[in-house]
Amino acid sequence: MDDRVVLKIYYYGQILLQTYEGVQFVCENPLDVVIPFMLSFEELKGVICEKIDSQSCRRVSCILYRYPLPVFGGFVQFQTKYVMDEASMHEMFSMYMENRDRMSCIELYIEFEQSEADRNIELEDYNSESEDEFESNYEIVGQGEDEEEAGGAMNADVAEVANALANPHPFQEPSFMRSLDLEAMHAPEFPQYMNAAAVVVADGEFTVGMEFSSREAVIKAMKDYTIRRGVDYRVYESEPTTFYAKCTEYGNGCDWLIRVTKMQKKYCWEIRRYNGSHTCTRSTISQDHSKLDSKTVAEAIKPLVEVDPSIKVKSVIADIQSKFNYTISYRKAWLAKQQAVESIFGSWEASYEALPIWFEAMCHKEPSAVVHFETMPAYQGDNLVPDIRVLHRVFWSYYPCIRAFRHCKPVVQVDGTHLYGKYKSCLLVAVSQDGNNNIVPIAFAIVEGETSDAWHFFLSNLRQHVVKRDGVGLISDRHDSIRSAIERSNGAWSPPRAYHMFCIRHIESNFLRKFKAPYLQKLIVNIGYSRTTTEYQMRYERLKEQEKMKSSKYARCLVGLSMQLTYATIGVTVVNSRLTEFRVDTCLHVVQIRG
Repeated sequence: MDDRVVLKIYYYGQILLQTYEGVQFVCENPLDVVIPFMLSFEELKGVICEKIDSQSCRRVSCILYRYPLPVFGGFVQFQTKYVMDEASMHEMFSMYMENRDRMSCIELYIEFEQSEADRNIELEDYNSESEDEFESNYEIVGQGEDEEEAGGAMNADVAEVANALANPHPFQEPSFMRSLDLEAMHAPEFPQYMNAAAVVVADGEFTVGMEFSSREAVIKAMKDYTIRRGVDYRVYESEPTTFYAKCTEYGNGCDWLIRVTKMQKKYCWEIRRYNGSHTCTRSTISQDHSKLDSKTVAEAIKPLVEVDPSIKVKSVIADIQSKFNYTISYRKAWLAKQQAVESIFGSWEASYEALPIWFEAMCHKEPSAVVHFETMPAYQGDNLVPDIRVLHRVFWSYYPCIRAFRHCKPVVQVDGTHLYGKYKSCLLVAVSQDGNNNIVPIAFAIVEGETSDAWHFFLSNLRQHVVKRDGVGLISDRHDSIRSAIERSNGAWSPPRAYHMFCIRHIESNFLRKFKAPYLQKLIVNIGYSRTTTEYQMRYERLKEQEKMKSSKYARCLVGLSMQLTYATIGVTVVNSRLTEFRVDTCLHVVQIRG
């Protein structure tokens, strides 16, 4: 039926921002509704309310729809837009018609206005004098269960989610934004309730009436309190509006307990009951603390990780020991570091999902930049995931780098380094040298490994888009996959168009690893730098006179290498030991080319 469309309606659920397909709507029981295209906007809202059949009569306050957005490399990411009037509703229908091959229905997320009764709800204050009656309302959270996880998931506010999404179109500010009172804009909305940090009294204890800005602030203050005093507590209730805990020694000589409640009208959390300080001592002395979990450690080390993302785990352990006087395990410190890295830089999945969008933005700003993707099918175990492709390889070069190479020396060095992280890829880099002996990076690639196919992909794109002149020298290590890729280049990297030479530093390193003769290091390098056959022969004879080298297999190898090295006017070294465990956008660490 071409005059009708299927709507899948999500409500009282969540909007997930960072999934493999972009934005995703979820809820417990989504509804399927068939409507005609000629329906008006008000009729659409009426149909939605009728189908959801809410117990209380509520009006639709917000409608979002999900649409596919093609991004660079053939990928598709879903984004959202508001449906606010007749025009935006018809735009939604038009997008659906244009993308019917990708969309079997239109997905909507619905938010409702709060009723007057909801706005006036305030939590009752429990003033029962009977502690048994009070505690009968609560259940103990199981051991090993974190109090944050015990609480129910809160629904995302649709307006905040929509504003957080990247808008691909230019934004025209409304007229009211042109006359803003900036001082008023930065003033707190509810100044009388802005004591977000707990006002701790002189002895560092909590007090009844103390206020916190959020549930997370309550839990953080509780953990900090117990860790620094060497005591512990057990959570009896952890809900979106209540947090209730007692000392683990409650009933054995210690009556410490605390109840914190969310105050709806005051927009804060308030301590409603508190029995005073602990009267117990820990029965055992431990180097660690149960409340000093990986989340708490991650928050504590964030400033360190932000400054030095490659910080050692041992340094994390030492920092926590100095701050809290506890020695945490290596595993806990490692987990905390991973959480801190993800909190600051984003998750591995989100980084890779954003890669096509970043490259598209780069090409949009600089159309002469070069980006070439290769994708492959996605598998879950041994099963093919339909309609999903994942990154296989990507090559890119910035236009300033391409232009700069035209004025560099006719020498290119290529090298690769492993990326240590969740995804074990390799970063391939090509560099050159300008007239002032400065390093000039000219091309990059992320590939599955240093295989023949990966190097062929990199060198082919390098030759096609960047190194277009002939007579250049290509310097590399003696990796078999590089030599195989050069043989497959159909002469693009063979004489007279290019001359393949081996890096002197790699030869030196391999020589010393094989023969364990550091006193010959300088002589080996000098042989590599020989500019004439006579100079080479003189240095080679000197090498043969040293120790027991004579006519070894490696010495014979140097004879063939030297004839290629005499074509090189410079030696090039690319140090990749620093290119280790971070993101695609990690800065490249290269050292000066030896001239």
